[in-house]
Amino acid sequence: MKLLRVGTAGAERPALLDAEGILRDLSALVPDIDGALLADEAALRRIRTAAEEGGLPELDAAGLRVGPPLARIGKIVCIGLNYHDHARETGAEPPAEPVIFFKAPDTVVGPDDTVLVPRGSTKTDWEVELAVVIGRTARYLGSHEEALAHVAGYAVAHDVSEREFQIERGGTWDKGKNCETFNPFGPWLVTAEEVADPQDLALKLWVNGELKQNGTTAEQIFPVAEVVRYVSQFMTLYPGDVINTGTPAGVALGQPGPKPYLRAGDVVELEISGLGRQRQELKNA
Repeated sequence: MKLLRVGTAGAERPALLDAEGILRDLSALVPDIDGALLADEAALRRIRTAAEEGGLPELDAAGLRVGPPLARIGKIVCIGLNYHDHARETGAEPPAEPVIFFKAPDTVVGPDDTVLVPRGSTKTDWEVELAVVIGRTARYLGSHEEALAHVAGYAVAHDVSEREFQIERGGTWDKGKNCETFNPFGPWLVTAEEVADPQDLALKLWVNGELKQNGTTAEQIFPVAEVVRYVSQFMTLYPGDVINTGTPAGVALGQPGPKPYLRAGDVVELEISGLGRQRQELKNA
């Protein structure tokens, strides 16, 4: 299933994109798309049955904002330097264990919402990422099979980053990752059964129409199953938590100088095969 949330920010309603590409209203079946829903197999079965029977009311998608496909996100765990090609382009050694940092849930915006360049920023960068959405409480998982069984679905995430704040200002990476609007998310939460192999997904990103990132999850140093298993050794993952699994080569940081960092007026578009497409215009904060 392709689950999403549509409407004005803060007042989105749950919806489904059916096999014919028609937007369907889920408001009569569930109050929202959130961790509670993802953990409720009976509710998910009701949605699947209604979609198959064709009884869900159609929504007019014209002019309708698409919001983040998941409400009330608990935490966003991010994995740094998780692609062989990205490590090479930045001159970094591939890590021996996953690099973990966090983004606050309040960085999340819709897939086509405005991204704000922070005040004082000169090094705002792009990163297309595969996001993993947790559907069952996960702690101390023992195998890759067990890890994948705890995944509810997948989505596109844009891990916008300010490299000076992240790297040159001391401390942790977090202050270069948590500026407002720095995690466009969606358009859809694609349930796990629709993604045959999370290690066989193409990721692309364009800036002002120029292709910058053209990668594949096959390049991940730590595949999705290992990331979920590993993270569960250090923290409990709950339904509605999200893991951003890293970005492939092609970010501004990895390019020769002068590096083409983002500015107000730029347009970024990104997509992952089968998971949908985003488009953001940048403005000054």
